[in-house]
Amino acid sequence: MTTKRSVSNILAGVVGGLVVLVIGAILISTNVIDTGDTKTVVRQVEPTQPTGDTTGSQGRSVRDIYAQEGRGVAFITSNGVTSDSNSPFGVPQQGTATGSGFAINKDGYIVTNAHVVEGAKSVEVSFDENGGDSMPAEVKGVDTSADIAVLKVNPDDVKGGIKPIPLGDSSNLQVGDPVIAIGNPFGYTRTVTTGIVSGLQRQIQAPNGFTIGHVIQTDASINPGNSGGPLLDANGRVIGINSQIATGGGQGSVGIGFAVPINTAKKLLPDLQAGQTVERAYLGVQMQGVTSQLAKDLNLPADHGALIASVTPGSPAAKAGLRGGRTQTTQGVTAGGDLIVAIDGKQMRDENSVASAVAGYKPGDKVEIEYYRGNDKKTVSVELTKRPANADSSGSGDQGGNGGGNGILP
Repeated sequence: MTTKRSVSNILAGVVGGLVVLVIGAILISTNVIDTGDTKTVVRQVEPTQPTGDTTGSQGRSVRDIYAQEGRGVAFITSNGVTSDSNSPFGVPQQGTATGSGFAINKDGYIVTNAHVVEGAKSVEVSFDENGGDSMPAEVKGVDTSADIAVLKVNPDDVKGGIKPIPLGDSSNLQVGDPVIAIGNPFGYTRTVTTGIVSGLQRQIQAPNGFTIGHVIQTDASINPGNSGGPLLDANGRVIGINSQIATGGGQGSVGIGFAVPINTAKKLLPDLQAGQTVERAYLGVQMQGVTSQLAKDLNLPADHGALIASVTPGSPAAKAGLRGGRTQTTQGVTAGGDLIVAIDGKQMRDENSVASAVAGYKPGDKVEIEYYRGNDKKTVSVELTKRPANADSSGSGDQGGNGGGNGILP
């Protein structure tokens, strides 16, 4: 019995030792027990690609987008155009201007900037990567207030057929989303550049002097010739129309470009494709958006809304008795004017809200405007009229621009 018990104890000890060794090895391998050695463990992680789509769908590679959607980018040549070499629209040529555009369907309709084709005696389009095989294009519709134009070519003239680019939703954009620009900068056909959305809700000046709001800012390299080309999200959908650049006094890109949101264009495309004139409602004021800090500095009765800087003589705003400011502050704001806080009962956050609200009406519509004059809250009925062809002809002074200020002209 003693011998058998000894053997049994020995076997139990061996098994127990093995269990301890196994457990110890597991603890050491998982770094629970520190052996004093430093070990670097490299794990292969599946790469991810960011996307501008807030729905979370995975983006595509730039190479794939260039190969697919790039075929729908057009090289546009406008003959008989005279342009200012200092223009922020990036069209320094005189006599012949070149730009970009993109196909929106297989019927031959192409979207570009108004400033690329406006005033041209003839327009030619090419979808060839090397700029060849150009064909005549008809200018179907132009809206200078949004800097958008629609061209039409015969789809049978396009070798291999037209490859339209899908339109996205610019309302989903967030700062930091990746973007891709494809165009023809300085005549280099079908050039691709990449970047991010570097800002939203910017303002730029339209060719007719009025203000374009809700503009997309990007650091994707955009240069003269990119005008009218698409700004794409990470899934190859158009979310903007490249329109202007900040040049810093030169003629090339300094890393700040501006694109008209595709949602702005979507509202206009049916009329422009049909060759109809886009008529916009007109109020006739220049405004400065109000922030909580500005409200505090100027002792305003509300921390939101749009402060009227000036009122155009003879405009609907002038006829309704709205007043502009008279005092220029150190912040560059014209103070003392009426503060618009609501239109037809809808609260106005800032100057963009007022401009968007006015844009939603038609000439001849009447709107109720709530505003403060000093600390007194008032309401006035205003009958909107048709917007003048140019801001200069409306008698307005400051015409707005990239930096904001007293620049919104609804």
